[in-house]
Amino acid sequence: MLIGKNAVQKLNNAKVAIFGLGGVGGYAAEALARAGIGKFKIIDCDIITETNINRQIIALTDTIGQKKTDTVKQRIARINPSAEIECFDIFVSPDNIGQIIDGSEDYIIDAVDNITAKIAVIKTAKELNIAVISSMGTGNKLNPFMYKIDDIYKTSVCPLAKVMRKELKARGIDSLTVLYSTETPKIKSKPPASISYMPPIAGLMICGKVIEDLIKDVHENIDI
Repeated sequence: MLIGKNAVQKLNNAKVAIFGLGGVGGYAAEALARAGIGKFKIIDCDIITETNINRQIIALTDTIGQKKTDTVKQRIARINPSAEIECFDIFVSPDNIGQIIDGSEDYIIDAVDNITAKIAVIKTAKELNIAVISSMGTGNKLNPFMYKIDDIYKTSVCPLAKVMRKELKARGIDSLTVLYSTETPKIKSKPPASISYMPPIAGLMICGKVIEDLIKDVHENIDI
């Protein structure tokens, strides 16, 4: 009713790769599955720990110790049993990124927190002309109203975005869609501290951008 049959079919046929299944990536995967995305590649080498419970949709007392890829796959399958799901339980690096991204993807979400891995994902997506959105830092912050989606070279305040701008410029990458926050970090904690709603909201906003881009050619009125 909201987006039309053609747009729904476009989502059913789309393949989205999600790198990182934590607070941001896990919620993005959940929302994309519920929006009707029919094909997934999910990539994460971590297991669920007790410290994930405050912000990750897959983290429950009875899922501690499970692989994140296994848990997300099970959730997607319970939402949409006909979804096609490929799992990669590996730490992403420049050496193995070619084993994951093969050009069949319609969209890539970078929700990992390792800079080397982020660069590998983004660089490969750009080389293959695959749409990509990257999540910047969501930790040590409290105000979701200061999230924005924009080009990396228009970002400010976010410490991770500053590092990424430098790294991308050095590699000749002149544009990248990112979600970031203009909020000054409340504390300087390493690893970053987090609260229940910030990473999930980032993941849901990223989902919104992915959906918008995937169906814009079949649903002209969408403008998120």
